Amino acid sequence: MRHWRSGPSDRRGYHHGNLKEALIEAARRFIAERGLGGFTLVDAARLVGVSPAALYRHFRGREALLEEVAERGFAELAGRLGRALRGPGTPLERFTRMGEAYLAFAEEEPGYYAAIFEARPPAAESCDPPRSPRDADAFALLVEALRTTFPEGFSGVDPRFIALEVWALSHGIATLAAAKRLPAGPGLPSKYDLLRAGVLALVHGAASGRRDGA
Repeated sequence: MRHWRSGPSDRRGYHHGNLKEALIEAARRFIAERGLGGFTLVDAARLVGVSPAALYRHFRGREALLEEVAERGFAELAGRLGRALRGPGTPLERFTRMGEAYLAFAEEEPGYYAAIFEARPPAAESCDPPRSPRDADAFALLVEALRTTFPEGFSGVDPRFIALEVWALSHGIATLAAAKRLPAGPGLPSKYDLLRAGVLALVHGAASGRRDGA
């Protein structure tokens, strides 16, 4: 079992339970506090209380550890998006809540979020099984949700195009919010208000084009 204190600066690590899980957690916390380039394998080893050589029993290097963090992060994000889509309400309400879940994930799990979009898989060796591209999987989930929400389609507009716009909107708002670049104050919308308004504008604009034969 892992026993953590308040942050990566702590010298106390885990009590030699599952080393691989402890390293993944250490990397996630370092990324959240220092950014993707803010730690080394030596830092991770020091945090969990083992020698750097012990890390290589589980990971071939730093990039392999970061990629594992990214995989875990995507699994968590996909779970949240799936639960939002299966929740109560109209199809459009559920689709919009996927975007809200995306923003909440970016805020609550900055380590995972950064790893998902910035970590790069290490060069594969010939004996390694192929990995599923995370970005392709996430995009497929969004396209499927959009097609479920609007089964009648968009009059020749490829749903993948609209899904890409929604994803870009969500990622842009999340990135600006994390950098504290979104203007705030009386009368200004929250990031969730911006997301909802943007999604509605995109999908209703496409649906309007369908009705008008555009």
